[in-house]
Amino acid sequence: MTAIIFPREREPSLGGFLSDCAVMTRRNLTTLVRIPQLLLGATVQPIMFVLLFSYVFGSALGGEVGGDRYREFLLAGILVQTVAFSSGPTAIGVASDMKNGIIDRFSSLPMSRLAVMVGRTTSDLVVNVISVAVMLLVGLAVGWRMRGSWVDAAVSLAVLFLFGFAMSWLGALIGLSVSTPESAQALCMIVMFPMAFISSAFIASGDLPGPLRTIASWNPVTSMARSLREAFGNPLSPKPVVDEPINWAAQHATAYSALVSLAMIVIIVPLAARAYMKH
Repeated sequence: MTAIIFPREREPSLGGFLSDCAVMTRRNLTTLVRIPQLLLGATVQPIMFVLLFSYVFGSALGGEVGGDRYREFLLAGILVQTVAFSSGPTAIGVASDMKNGIIDRFSSLPMSRLAVMVGRTTSDLVVNVISVAVMLLVGLAVGWRMRGSWVDAAVSLAVLFLFGFAMSWLGALIGLSVSTPESAQALCMIVMFPMAFISSAFIASGDLPGPLRTIASWNPVTSMARSLREAFGNPLSPKPVVDEPINWAAQHATAYSALVSLAMIVIIVPLAARAYMKH
């Protein structure tokens, strides 16, 4: 009689964890290569927002249709909105894997459970880098210019990617908390739209009513957009007179954005790991 030998579980180690993360990241990026349509939301949609807000809504929001001042003010907001909305594809992808039974298959393998989520969020980070590069090129084409320090710009962009990474983890948690991809998409929109539009991403937050102005002044989308504008040497307001509330978050926009992003990661990663272990 032949004995059935089951494979032994691999001993946990940092090297094994990093290897699992790399495999899962490659798996998600390979999906994008094989189905390039999935990149449309990360490339075409931001371009549409830049053109739409610059030439269609520019008159109402910036005082001059297609004005250079509003374009330069706008680009930072579009960059932040795009990386924030990256949580949507993350949530939908995780929810789809759960619905299709792929998560169950991964759970049965001798691999790190957390690596599945790390691979997903890391691949989204790569997509964010591509999206930001495309939008910067489009911005140059429509009149945006960087007049600040390249070092400051690099630091601010690094914090932007950190913020996008934190938002991807939020998307992963949402995807693990719902039963269908449609529910994940709906819940992400409920969270993302107020976060993106109650901010200074597209208008001066000083133009918002009292309570919304207070919320916007502490919104990490506002501080992240301000950080980019300061680093790029772009206007802090679409109007000639700066009309922005000044608080600690505004005075330390880059540091505040980084602290909020790190706090989100510290809080959300254990919650996502716990939610994954329940499946």
